[in-house]
Amino acid sequence: MIISGLSRCFRLTLLRSHSTTPALRQGVPGWKLGRLNHIAIAVPDLEKATSLYRDVLGATVSDKVPLPEHGVYTVFVELGNTKLELLHPLGEKSPIAGFLQKNKAGGMHHICMEVDDIHAAIADLNAKNIRTLSAEPRIGAHGKPVMFLHPKDCDGVLVELEEA
Repeated sequence: MIISGLSRCFRLTLLRSHSTTPALRQGVPGWKLGRLNHIAIAVPDLEKATSLYRDVLGATVSDKVPLPEHGVYTVFVELGNTKLELLHPLGEKSPIAGFLQKNKAGGMHHICMEVDDIHAAIADLNAKNIRTLSAEPRIGAHGKPVMFLHPKDCDGVLVELEEA
C-alpha cells in the first residue's frame, strides 16, 4: 500500500483500518475507526437541494432540523450504505455561512466517520499531533458525541468523528 504522500491523519487511519498483521497492529490504542457515517454538503438553498434529492433522484430525505448550537439547519438524505447531510446556515455566526461566502454554489463540507470510543480516539489523535477544532466533543445531529479534526492535518478534508 502506497501511503507516503498522505497526511498523518490519513496514514494513521489507513494503517489502523486496513492492517491485519500483528506487527502493524501492535500499540494500537483502545479505539477503532468504523464506517463512513455521512458526507456533508453545504448548500445555499436548502429547499432546492432537498427537492433535487427527493423529487428528482427519488431519495428518502428527513425533515429540516435546526441545530442552533452548531449554527446549521440539516436535512439527511438516505442512501442505503451511508447518508448525505445537507447543511444550510442558521444564524449570523454559522460556520456554513462563511463556507458559502467562499463557495457560492456550495460544495462538500466534511466527511463523518464513526469511532467506537470518541474520548480514546481524541486522546490518541492529540498525542499524534492531530489537532481538533474544539477542546471537548459536542452533541451532533444524531444525538451522539462528535469531534472535528483540523483539515490541515487531514489532507485538506474536514473530518468529523462520531461515536457509534
